Amino acid sequence: MSRWDLLMMVLSICSAVDLMTSPACPPGFNSVDQQCLDLDECQTNEDNPDEDGICGENTQCFNTNGSFYCQCLEGFLSSQNSVNVSADSAAVCRDIDECNDSPGLCGTDAECFNTKPGYSCICDSGFISSTGVEKFHHSDGVTCTDIDECEEENICGGNATCINTRGSYRCVCNSGFRLKSANDGFSGAEEQCEDIRLSNNTIWQNGSNGQFCTCQEGFTNYGNQEFNCTALKCDVFSLNNHNETFQVGHDFVQHLEETCLMLTGCENPTEINGDKLLQKLLSMIDNLLANRVLSDNREVSAVLDMVENSLRLIGPLIDPPGATRTSTYTEVKLLVHKGADLPRGPFNLSSKHTNLDIQWETVAGDPASYPGYATLSLLSYTNLEASADGFFSGMKPKPDQTFKLNSQIVTVTVNNNDTSQLSEPIKLTFYHLKQSNELNHVCVFWDSSEEGGTWSPRGCSTVDSNSEYTVCSCSHLSSFAVLMALYQMEDHFELQMMTFWGLSLSLICLFVCILTFSMIRSIQSPRTTIHLHLCISLFLAFLIFLTSISQTKSQVGCAVVAGLLHFFYLAAFCWMCLEGIQLFRMVVLVFNTNFKTLYMMLGGYGVPAVIVGVFALVHPKGYGTKRYCWLNLDFIWSFFGPVCVIITINIFFFIITVWKLAQKFSSLNPDLNSLQKIRAFVITAVAQLCVLGTMWIFGCFQFGENTIIMSYLFTIFGSLQGVMLFVMHCLFSKQVREEYVNILSRLCAPRKRSYTEYKFSSSSKANVSKSTQDTGVSPI
Repeated sequence: MSRWDLLMMVLSICSAVDLMTSPACPPGFNSVDQQCLDLDECQTNEDNPDEDGICGENTQCFNTNGSFYCQCLEGFLSSQNSVNVSADSAAVCRDIDECNDSPGLCGTDAECFNTKPGYSCICDSGFISSTGVEKFHHSDGVTCTDIDECEEENICGGNATCINTRGSYRCVCNSGFRLKSANDGFSGAEEQCEDIRLSNNTIWQNGSNGQFCTCQEGFTNYGNQEFNCTALKCDVFSLNNHNETFQVGHDFVQHLEETCLMLTGCENPTEINGDKLLQKLLSMIDNLLANRVLSDNREVSAVLDMVENSLRLIGPLIDPPGATRTSTYTEVKLLVHKGADLPRGPFNLSSKHTNLDIQWETVAGDPASYPGYATLSLLSYTNLEASADGFFSGMKPKPDQTFKLNSQIVTVTVNNNDTSQLSEPIKLTFYHLKQSNELNHVCVFWDSSEEGGTWSPRGCSTVDSNSEYTVCSCSHLSSFAVLMALYQMEDHFELQMMTFWGLSLSLICLFVCILTFSMIRSIQSPRTTIHLHLCISLFLAFLIFLTSISQTKSQVGCAVVAGLLHFFYLAAFCWMCLEGIQLFRMVVLVFNTNFKTLYMMLGGYGVPAVIVGVFALVHPKGYGTKRYCWLNLDFIWSFFGPVCVIITINIFFFIITVWKLAQKFSSLNPDLNSLQKIRAFVITAVAQLCVLGTMWIFGCFQFGENTIIMSYLFTIFGSLQGVMLFVMHCLFSKQVREEYVNILSRLCAPRKRSYTEYKFSSSSKANVSKSTQDTGVSPI
């Protein structure tokens, strides 16, 4: 063994002895010089920085006495949503997205950018931080303030004004200048503003006071050099083509033409007053409508076109914001905007009977040719519908469909001349003249180019409609209105036959009734007088109806027939009303006080004569249609109005009378069973309904679509009313039946009777009749 080997053996033995003699230390401690000292685990990989360390990535190690713990770095969070992590777990530290977790962290006008770790706040474009730093944190107390770009010299270039906005700015051309493009504004000096007076329609001239501009022939800027020159057609005010129509307003129309010619050029004529022109226009319309000179559609077209052209001429002469004027037959709302800024957005203009929703872009027109002003007018006419009604050649009606105006006519005018096809339709809300849930409404405009003028639905549609109003949408401008659709009763063969045979049978029965009530003296009384005149009125009405209702060849003759039918039918209903009142007095009041004959005549013939006379004076064109000699459907309520009033009165008296009759039937004959009493009562009540004309209520439902059932009911009860009168007043009357028997017996077996016998028979019958009348008990 060598010396080196011996030395190594000795060292080994010494080491083994040291290990056997050193103390045992717990985990986390090292034995140093026979002492247990803390082990710093956080320095395990201190000499190897490429490794993540004992705690892992994005962590920080903290040593403790005998141990250690791990914690995520600031801006990181463990996958277990805790700050501390365990070295022997699978949890890792991930970056916290402060921008997503805390919206608005950077405040207003700043944007948050997430970093790893942490975040940064940067002010938006057009803003700068209050401390001048580019990046900051919420905790720094920094805010972003707007940069006023307009402080920079000449940022918008010449002829433009800088307008600062939040975060940006825009340039607007100065007064008298406009952009070369169609934009409302621009940013930067690269886009130039041009002088609006240098358009193709303007001429610069030299004068003693320097340069001045004039518009070319046919153009005007209304004397305002800040306005662009626009076309102005003065020949529309010429009286050559409309001399007869505007005879009432001849001087004013001529004045409009002179005013139009004066407006060509840049110098503003001081004698032109827009307010006075507007008031004179309304006065001319009042004179035209008051004198009712509009006799055909061509005159209506001339008036509407003249009003449109006049409002387009007068509008720019009115000072902003506009004017509101009313007259006897018109109401006008005129809105005016003036300035280099092009108006934009929706706008509402309202009058008493109409609301208009329109875009300012529609009013002003193309931005490239914006003249510097925008005018909008809404003019409504109170009674123009009386002259413009009936011209429906531009409509496409359904079979047996007719139209009539159910709103005021309005004229919408703007300074923009290109309104034949609007990019954004206008909306008009019309309030109906007559409210009804059963009528269909159609939105129309007045088309002057077709057949001299007609109502047409082209370009208009109905958005919403109810009994009170209709909302229309139209893609062009003109004069507008709302039509209601009426449906005439179809010519069914069955209805025609029922009408013919029913009225023929009624005429026979009414003729017998007239002979009965006028020639048999034993039954004559104030009540039979009512029966007699009721039968006479119905007989003449039915006779004229059968023989002349379709005689439409002569317009005057047809109007006379319609007037006679109007009178006799109203007379019949007036006598029916007296019939109901008299029946009420007999059954309910039970006293023997009769109407005086004069009062009955005034009520039976005087009232209908007044109604027909007034109607004939106010609406002479209301009598006669293209198909029948009857009232025009536009004025049908001049008949059905009084009829409905009379029917309502008769129903009131009928209900009370039936109640009394029910009581009388219950005690009239104790031997009758309940079924017989009910049957007799029902027959009597229904028959009385027909006598009082209440079944005519079905005629009120003849003006809607699909009313064939009502047509049959109305035809049956209306045509057989004469038969009902004969049955009720003659066949149901025991006294009349006895007279019929006596007459028939004398005719079948004639023999001479002594004067004494005849006198006794007549006296006894008269006494019976008087006794019946005096008791006040109805013969029913």
